[in-house]
Amino acid sequence: MNDRLIIFDTTLRDGEQSPGAAMTRDEKLRIARQLERLGVDVIEAGFAAASPGDAEAIRAIATTIRNSTVCSLARANERDVRAAGEAIRPAASGRIHTFIATSPIHMEKKLRMQPDQVVEAAVRAVKLALEYTDDVEFSAEDAVRSELDFLCRVFEAVIDAGAKTLNVPDTVGYSVPAQWGERMRQLIERVPNADKVVWSTHCHNDLGMAVANSLAAVMNGARQVECTINGLGERAGNASLEEIVMAVKTRRDVFSCETRIDTTQIVPTSRLVSQITGYPVQPNKAIVGANAFAHESGIHQDGVLKHRETYEIMRAEDVGWSHNKLTLGKLSGRNALRNRLQEIGVVLDSEEALNAAFARFKELADKKREIFDEDLLALVAVDASLDACDRFKLVSLKVCSETGETPHAHVVLSDGGSEIRADEFGGGPVDASFRAIEKMVGSGANLLLYSVNNITTGTDAQGEVTVRLARNGRIVNGQGADTDIVIASAKAYLNALNKLFGAEERAHPQV
Repeated sequence: MNDRLIIFDTTLRDGEQSPGAAMTRDEKLRIARQLERLGVDVIEAGFAAASPGDAEAIRAIATTIRNSTVCSLARANERDVRAAGEAIRPAASGRIHTFIATSPIHMEKKLRMQPDQVVEAAVRAVKLALEYTDDVEFSAEDAVRSELDFLCRVFEAVIDAGAKTLNVPDTVGYSVPAQWGERMRQLIERVPNADKVVWSTHCHNDLGMAVANSLAAVMNGARQVECTINGLGERAGNASLEEIVMAVKTRRDVFSCETRIDTTQIVPTSRLVSQITGYPVQPNKAIVGANAFAHESGIHQDGVLKHRETYEIMRAEDVGWSHNKLTLGKLSGRNALRNRLQEIGVVLDSEEALNAAFARFKELADKKREIFDEDLLALVAVDASLDACDRFKLVSLKVCSETGETPHAHVVLSDGGSEIRADEFGGGPVDASFRAIEKMVGSGANLLLYSVNNITTGTDAQGEVTVRLARNGRIVNGQGADTDIVIASAKAYLNALNKLFGAEERAHPQV
């Protein structure tokens, strides 16, 4: 029997720290439910001490999720640990993940603490966490630049204090696989009672080696990997869950362990996270990219047609790609929509949600002759991003773009129920529309990103637009989808504005 590799997903915590990726409580809950369907062992639902909103989201997830452990991160101080403990209290299986930095540069420059003080704080935090749960994880932040002897000392102390999982993080993405694997091996060999805990690794991707480093740690005894969907996370991101899982599954001759992940849920989970956070997946991304199983070369195509394994080491269906993408049309009914959504991994929470999705589906069916799975996923994502309490809503949009003439837009918005309107010129129809919206709203926000992706093929394909706005240090993403790209752009801009005006600013966990 192979060893079990525990998959610890931190999309809702570390992934959310990507600029503009902050999620609402309901968005976090949707992703958590999908992570549970995926078979994730531990869901790090957030950082309870970061904000009341984060704590409430963790409590909601802890109340709902029953087949995965729900975890909250906490710095090694009483306030953080108690906030985490209260947030996970409703969980069927709850964990507190406490951490403190152990590298000389962090202890001196950030913590202003001596090594003895760091050890004392770590032990105190673990013991305090045990008042709430017997599942306590300890992380030595910046372990990659920590002195090995000191790491051994800290880990020995927290094992004695009662920690059940020890995490060795490459917080700054500095390591290389051979070095990281050797560090894991030495820690397991040198720390007393190392066999009484689960060893974990958490690698960042600053040098593009997060997955390779994580797998090197697994080969040297780590039995938990901390990762995120699509590799989302701080700076260059984290180790990608889908790549870790499929590497272990595909190369069983190398990895003597297995996960409990339902790999057919990987692509639906990737799409959901991308749609909610506004971070598109690059086409050549391993496993979940649009081109991951595409073959352009004639030699490759010929080989695959003769025998799939000539150029494919995995089956597309095994990770959730569907070859039968054409699904529904304008004559399809409500039950057909419900059934197809369930088949592609979307479970709607209520009859009201189904009715809203069905209304948008019928509206789309009048514009497109063929509706694909990707259209349905975008449709549901748009529904989920809409809030009845949103301040700004698009009433109508008229643009004029003509060769030799300056593009012009006329936009009508609902602002808290009252209609307002404006006309503006711009460098193009999208620019003119944004200028008209700003003329009415006056947000003063800076446009950091404007991205357009076609959801399917064909000239009648829906366009999915992501807009990233910044104002007073706060960054938000907005999304919109429509067969008319200018309308999709206006929807995305308004979606971002509603987040700027309507939501509390989320405190960064390290502040």
